[in-house]
Amino acid sequence: MATRDGRLAATFTEFIAALTGHALEELPTPEESGEEWRAVLRLWLAQHDFGLVPVAHPHTFSWAGHWIGIVDAPAEGIEEGTDAVAVLLFGTPSAVLASPAAPALIGKAVDELRWQEGFVLAPFQPLQPSIRQAPRLSGEVAGLYVAKMKAGPMQSALVATALAGRGLAGDRYAARAGTFTPRSEKLRGYDLTLIEGEVLNGLTLADGSHLAPEEARRNVVTRGIDLNALVGREFRIGSVRAFGQRLCEPCVHLQHLTRPGVVAGLVHRGGLRADVLTDGELRVGDRITA
Repeated sequence: MATRDGRLAATFTEFIAALTGHALEELPTPEESGEEWRAVLRLWLAQHDFGLVPVAHPHTFSWAGHWIGIVDAPAEGIEEGTDAVAVLLFGTPSAVLASPAAPALIGKAVDELRWQEGFVLAPFQPLQPSIRQAPRLSGEVAGLYVAKMKAGPMQSALVATALAGRGLAGDRYAARAGTFTPRSEKLRGYDLTLIEGEVLNGLTLADGSHLAPEEARRNVVTRGIDLNALVGREFRIGSVRAFGQRLCEPCVHLQHLTRPGVVAGLVHRGGLRADVLTDGELRVGDRITA
């Protein structure tokens, strides 16, 4: 796929802005993101409760809504040097509604296109409760944990040193050696992970067991604060400033290291991924404030 094609990245970003209802200026620019433009865009979407779902067989896909395709550019009617273009589709069966870089594709059916990839934009939480209480925006640190290596045991601490742009000293992510450590500096949200102690206390797995704080593999266990409300917000842990990038959703990797049922039990309750903005010390008992 032509990931370096600036026109492709720009058009794809414009479609995302339109589908999410955000102004284009609010989204990360392809120029700033470089080759990581799609990964950076996914991080922005996660902050806004959206994800991009790949379509397995776009040439036969039908969707009673909008979706985005990346297809081979036509031989004619396209600027020279462009290998692929982004198109916006709709319908069952679907057809191209918009194709800024290749207008000749407008109206084409899915089976008339030479496909590279297709994506549906989907909300992370499609079912919202009808009544929502105001979030709790202050709490405290109930526990601190670091692991020297990926998949290694988490060790508890009363005090931990926070390093701006890195994480907690002695932790695998601060050493850029975590399971999900990105290769690009442009991808954020890997410095620090937090989880609510109330979630762990209330989680009962299928075998009747509970998840111990260190088994959650988060750096900070909190008490009294709604971490989901910190997505897209700056907050403080003691004197250390941090920024909530996105939810820290559970995954099969965590379940493999613990027990069955962890993924289902922590959906949208797995905590927060955050950036560390300033150096300082974190202590058990520190106040957390938005």
